[in-house]
Amino acid sequence: MTNQKPFLSKFLSFLLLSLSLCGYEPLMMANELIPVGVVLDLKSPVGRVAERYMSMALSDFYAVNHNYSTRLCLLTKDSGNDVIAAASAALDLIKNEEVQAIIGPQRSAQARFVIELGRKSQVPIISFSATSPFLSPSQNPFFIRTTQDESAQVKAIADIVKAFGWWEIVLIYEDTEYGNGLIPYLMDALQEIDTRVPYRSVIPPSSNNTEISEELNKLKANHTRIFLVHMTASLGSKLFVLAKNAEMMSEGYAWIITQGLSSLLDPMGSKVMDSMQGVLGIRPYLFPSKQLKDFERKWKRNLTSIKTKTKSTTSLNLFGLCAYDTVWALAMAVEKIGIVHSSFLKKNASDSNVDLGALGIFEMGTRLRNTILTTKFQGLSGNFNLVKGELEPSAFELFNIIEKTEIIIGYWTQERGFSKDLNDTGEEAYSTSKERLKPLIWPGYTIDQPTKLRIGIPVKKCFQEFVKVDWNSPTGDKPNISGFAIDVFHAVLDALPFPLPHEFIPYTNKHRQSNGTYDDLLYQIKTHKYDAVVGDITIMPHRSVYVDFTLPYTKSGLSMAVLVKDDESKNLWIFLKPLSLNLWLTTGATFIFTGLVVWVLEHRVNSEFRGSPKQQLGLIFWFSFSTLAFAHREKLVNNLSRFVLIIWIFVVLILTQSYTASLTSMLTIQRLQPTFVDVKEIKKNGYFVGYQKDSSIKVILINQLGFHESKLKPYETLEEYDEALSNGTHYGGVAAIFDEIPYLKLFIAKYCSKYTMAFQERSPLVPYISKAIFNVTQDKDKFEAIEKKYFSSKTACEDQSTTISSHSHNLGVDSFGGLFLITGITSMVSLLIYVSNFVYSHWPVSDDNNSIGNSFWSKLVELAKHFDQKDLSSHDFKREESRVHVIVNPNVFDPSPRPSIDEMQSHSRNSIEGANDVVIHDDNESLSSSSRHGDTSMQDVHNSS
Repeated sequence: MTNQKPFLSKFLSFLLLSLSLCGYEPLMMANELIPVGVVLDLKSPVGRVAERYMSMALSDFYAVNHNYSTRLCLLTKDSGNDVIAAASAALDLIKNEEVQAIIGPQRSAQARFVIELGRKSQVPIISFSATSPFLSPSQNPFFIRTTQDESAQVKAIADIVKAFGWWEIVLIYEDTEYGNGLIPYLMDALQEIDTRVPYRSVIPPSSNNTEISEELNKLKANHTRIFLVHMTASLGSKLFVLAKNAEMMSEGYAWIITQGLSSLLDPMGSKVMDSMQGVLGIRPYLFPSKQLKDFERKWKRNLTSIKTKTKSTTSLNLFGLCAYDTVWALAMAVEKIGIVHSSFLKKNASDSNVDLGALGIFEMGTRLRNTILTTKFQGLSGNFNLVKGELEPSAFELFNIIEKTEIIIGYWTQERGFSKDLNDTGEEAYSTSKERLKPLIWPGYTIDQPTKLRIGIPVKKCFQEFVKVDWNSPTGDKPNISGFAIDVFHAVLDALPFPLPHEFIPYTNKHRQSNGTYDDLLYQIKTHKYDAVVGDITIMPHRSVYVDFTLPYTKSGLSMAVLVKDDESKNLWIFLKPLSLNLWLTTGATFIFTGLVVWVLEHRVNSEFRGSPKQQLGLIFWFSFSTLAFAHREKLVNNLSRFVLIIWIFVVLILTQSYTASLTSMLTIQRLQPTFVDVKEIKKNGYFVGYQKDSSIKVILINQLGFHESKLKPYETLEEYDEALSNGTHYGGVAAIFDEIPYLKLFIAKYCSKYTMAFQERSPLVPYISKAIFNVTQDKDKFEAIEKKYFSSKTACEDQSTTISSHSHNLGVDSFGGLFLITGITSMVSLLIYVSNFVYSHWPVSDDNNSIGNSFWSKLVELAKHFDQKDLSSHDFKREESRVHVIVNPNVFDPSPRPSIDEMQSHSRNSIEGANDVVIHDDNESLSSSSRHGDTSMQDVHNSS
């Protein structure tokens, strides 16, 4: 009997526990038992907690609803953290136990197979922990998720990254369906805020400590500092312990954990919690309620009877609360549809427990699914309201792990973004500012935000207006960094939409001297010694291979400084320089052409354009060139020639004014010339050239400009530049100094009018910095104030681009092409009109029977002779003949026989033009009388004869 009592006691205890799980209260029987399958990993923290929560849910539900006609009976099976075991357990529950719903399975990978079984048998599969976005209730009609989808937290995570100004972040996640499911959503969200993901660390769940440590050391070697961890508690607990051993939980690091790990912190041991100090977590917010507080007290009381009780399991568990609400929702739905003696429609009978073909179809499955989807109540986890088959997203809480406590630092909602208090309705606008969060303690127990931007600073002796490193600062080992580039950088930081913690690190050796060239400094970004470099850095093609440049804030490029000289050798002929040779020749040709056109138009009708051939040729040149000074005195008779002259005088006026202005400028300002303007000339003569020491200019001079290395001389200071150029090519100096434009501007500004630039050859924070630089440079007041601070004393010199002459300052034909075109067309049109009229009026008619060719040329000769004769119908010649008196010697005529009147007139005309015995004089007194009688003088000659 003594041996039977313990056995009987154990049997009774087991019976009572089974009755409790099936919805029985002591001494109370239900009218209808509804079998419900439960598939959990009973050895996992979530599985153990969920089983207890569901047991309490049954007791609490039927204690409140003791008059219900239905009772849920939970049939629990252990999946053993195995996909096949979970599928086999679900198949056995559906086929043999004919469960009318399955709660679980616990993991997303297991759920995929079980969901397919539910679709075939029309049994609702209700999961409170399978959060992978890959499992979509909208695509699987018999799958119901009574928790939030993992993707609901993505926007909140992106806002955290944006608030702290992290421009890059490394993702660490487990290589499972749960781990991989969230990554595409995270990548899209981070891309929207321009945060770069340089590396994704994928850790299989089966990885041992050695493999995880190797992956962590790889991350540490890549100098990454911000990590987002998305994995389950079993793998995450190992990761953080090993991360602390690798000294990656120290100052300068930041860790964020997603809701899957954040919701399971309580079951973790003290060693794991100690390794997670300073971690920032995000999880769904549990709205406090009287029901939740009562359950928490009951849960802690029940733990006293559980032998596996530990201190780490006393707090509430989110997934356990979701499991609790799931049981309530299912119990409500079963009672609502009134399932009584429901059964499965069998397909094919089979004795095999795993025969899929023998699965029956639950006849009430569709009604039960639809009823669960429409069930609403206030549960322990919050408002139970399913939207598209899953729990509606709610607010998230952000917490900071300090010691063994989780400090709430703020909340996030889709409507308002961050807020310190959800009950505060004063902050209505959506905000991602970290000012709406409470202060954090970061890993290493520091309040300083991790991942300060490590900025390399060049160190050199000259051009300290741009960057100056002063080691004699009050801060001791930390030097004082100042200069134009530093002030511009600070102005850019003020223009950024997020804070950017940083520290300046001079690029020096142990003697506090420059540790290399600018190329060496920039290469430190590639080796991760620096995150960025600030200074007087020029954008070069070869540098762009391993670094990204922001928008330049000052003009850059390569240029050449040379000595200028007073151009005394050309002062004798300086009056020729205002116009180019082509313009001089074009102007001269136009002068001659215009004079020729005017002569043609005036030759037959104007006595001033007649005379001997020499006189007429001289008149052509004289008349046209005299218009240059408006000194011409010849009166024009032909209207066409007057029109030509009007246009020509307009052209001459513009030419003379332009010439005068250009010559005046040359005589008063442009008196200096660069000694060299062509690199080819310097190389051809074998002259030395200088460059700035430790700069990339040397490589450019050799590789791109073709200088031999032996012809290059390095210099460090502006004074050395001046001495080398002053000594020149014959006294140990150089012909030119090659350097970047900002430096040469400072050099030329210091030595006013002594040197000039003779030629120029162009050569994840980047978008933010470039945009901020653009905004700063557009703010003229701010940018000019920074420039004035460093360059005001240097820019008093006049801009030499307006005082140094060059070979391209003289005026060319292109500047006056339109004027020459107008006067040319005017002259040609006038000439064509005149020639056409003349040929039409005086073309001779010949009766000669000679050949056509001879007749044509003879007509041209006759026409040319006629052109050389006066046009007596011209008003000018009429006036001239009216003033002429002819006195004839009577001895020149033969008295017999008497000639006719026509012969007398012809002979008189010939005599007037060439006889020696004819005297012509002008009688002013008879001018008016003669003009009234026309050719009466010829009649007088006839009468006297």
